[in-house]
Amino acid sequence: MIIKMLTTRNVGVFDRILRTLPAILVGLAWYSGWIGGWLAVVLTVLAGMLLMTSLLGACSIYYMLGFSTCPVSGAPRPKN
Repeated sequence: MIIKMLTTRNVGVFDRILRTLPAILVGLAWYSGWIGGWLAVVLTVLAGMLLMTSLLGACSIYYMLGFSTCPVSGAPRPKN
């Protein structure tokens, strides 16, 4: 079940872009010194989760809810 959850593409291109932007903004805010301490840690963890789902194209929460923004819903990733 967990393997299928992580290998099923369910995040579309537009959704992936929307997930990447906050990760970039948090990184820039931390690098420029606008955020620090616990706020930086919490935001970095959340941004990391968004970035990973964006890079992998799979969201476990979408899978559990049966939701998909990918045009080829439920398509397994090609094996390299």
